[in-house]
Amino acid sequence: MSARLAGGGGGRIVVGIDGSDASLNALAWAARQAELTGATLVALTTWEWPNSLGWAVPIPDNFDPAVDAERGLETAVAGVRAEHPAVAMETRVAEGHPAPVLVEASRGADLLVVGSRGRGAFAGMLLGSVSEHCVTRAHCPVVVHRAES
Repeated sequence: MSARLAGGGGGRIVVGIDGSDASLNALAWAARQAELTGATLVALTTWEWPNSLGWAVPIPDNFDPAVDAERGLETAVAGVRAEHPAVAMETRVAEGHPAPVLVEASRGADLLVVGSRGRGAFAGMLLGSVSEHCVTRAHCPVVVHRAES
């Protein structure tokens, strides 16, 4: 961890949110860490247009995945904001697959926090593909938060 965070003088902690219990637990952990270190907490979620393998996917006219992602992110951080009012918090919504978006967001960050597995994980997996991608490619230290069973 950087001297900035270790000494309690600011910094930036990025946390990936996908709405899963693992990511919400990671958000709560990251908020506590931001409070302890004086860091700014950046909660980040991503979205992608649905795709299919050669089949046409019917998409309703009012479908807007960016707006849906933003609503979900705001819902996720509302409780954390209430519990940690002193923490400077930003929310970001980005188009793209979560793994490369989180790695890019880790540039200049002091810490990247992700849940141990998200929505797409197979039952029983301890580390999801996004977590693994971030651990091996991030530009800063990574915490893979595993919720207590």
